Amino acid sequence: MTSTSSRARRAGIAAFVGTTIEWYDFYVYATAAALVFGPLFFPSGDPLAETAAAFATFAVAFLVRPLGGIIFGHIGDKLGRRVSLVITLLLMGVSTVLVGCLPTYEAIGIVAPILLILLRALQGLAVGGEWGGAVLMSVEHAPAGKKTFYGGFTQLGNPAGALLASGIFAIMSRFGDDFIMNGGWRIPFLLSIVLVAVGFWVRYRVEESPVFEQKIEGRKQTMPLAFALRVNWKPILLGIGLLPISTGGYYLATTFATSYATSEPISMSPQLILDAMTIASFIEFVVTLPVAWLGDKWGRKNIMYIGLVTSVLTFVPFMLVLPGKVEPVIFLLASLVRIAMSATYAPIAAILAQMFRPQARYTSIALSYGVGAAIWAGFSPWFATMLIAWTGSVWSVIFMFIGMALLAGLCTWLAPQHSDEAPVTDSFTPRTDTTAARTI
Repeated sequence: MTSTSSRARRAGIAAFVGTTIEWYDFYVYATAAALVFGPLFFPSGDPLAETAAAFATFAVAFLVRPLGGIIFGHIGDKLGRRVSLVITLLLMGVSTVLVGCLPTYEAIGIVAPILLILLRALQGLAVGGEWGGAVLMSVEHAPAGKKTFYGGFTQLGNPAGALLASGIFAIMSRFGDDFIMNGGWRIPFLLSIVLVAVGFWVRYRVEESPVFEQKIEGRKQTMPLAFALRVNWKPILLGIGLLPISTGGYYLATTFATSYATSEPISMSPQLILDAMTIASFIEFVVTLPVAWLGDKWGRKNIMYIGLVTSVLTFVPFMLVLPGKVEPVIFLLASLVRIAMSATYAPIAAILAQMFRPQARYTSIALSYGVGAAIWAGFSPWFATMLIAWTGSVWSVIFMFIGMALLAGLCTWLAPQHSDEAPVTDSFTPRTDTTAARTI
């Protein structure tokens, strides 16, 4: 029992460190897209068009995430979760550092945004394989009654990465807009190399997932993608439908809210909104593990329902108070939204992992999360920006958010949950069992 708990803790910590670095890299790009990438890489003279173009490149990473899920899911289902996760970490780190080295449009013209898009695509490939593997390493190492809690370590990397990203931009904003625009924006990207070195060392020391060792390794397997699409297509679709608020809603409350608040006609100080987002990220970081712990006590689906309802109840006033620029209210509501959304994000690791049986689980969860994130997170900031332009009212974004929450609630209710403790022969019917031992 002690050995199992020790392995679970190491896997949880490694998942936290690795996903913190991955999400830091991801959110650094998101923050830069909201603040500086428009005029630097897509200059047009129209601030709205520049922001929309920057958010379009932001969406590119989400479009390629399913491909990353397929590639690294195959590696993770065939060779092991750990091998796949080491590769994704290195790919993300190299891509992020290279973004920080890119010349701008003013220096090399159209080549600059093309290179930016290519590097963003590589980030998407890395994250497409990262999240599912990190989830499985933490959840599959965890005892039966603590899967939501240990899955929360993976989810803890999200607010930690957001905290680091928004925090460093908040610090730089104190040096003025000119400092950021004239090269300061590169600093957060270049710092990624240090974080990746630490993450590689931590992740490489973790043991392979026991579920992979006991139920997959050394057994005959079909192609993981073929198995996932043939056997798991229903839970994959439900998994996609689970994610509108956990992914897309999150970016509406962070990336879109940052852009909306700092653009005309609100024109809020970037320092103000970045400070609010930094504090909100810290509060989300503090509450994520307690919320995941409650998922094992109250039921992970029940926590998800609570999160969806409270996310709507906090997102609506948050959007409505931004034009008033009342600082204490903005700080309060930004934090309340993130607390509410932590209840939709903390349990999602265990919910999605247990929707699939061990066979082709990495590929299946990566497909669900990758496609879901491409649809909901990749396009939410861009589509919300367009809704504001078309309707002239933030209520259009609010109604979209409510519809996303309703869909997520329905798919949560329909989501199946499997047990890793069941023997392989009980977990699969003979027709679909491809984990039968090799004959000698």
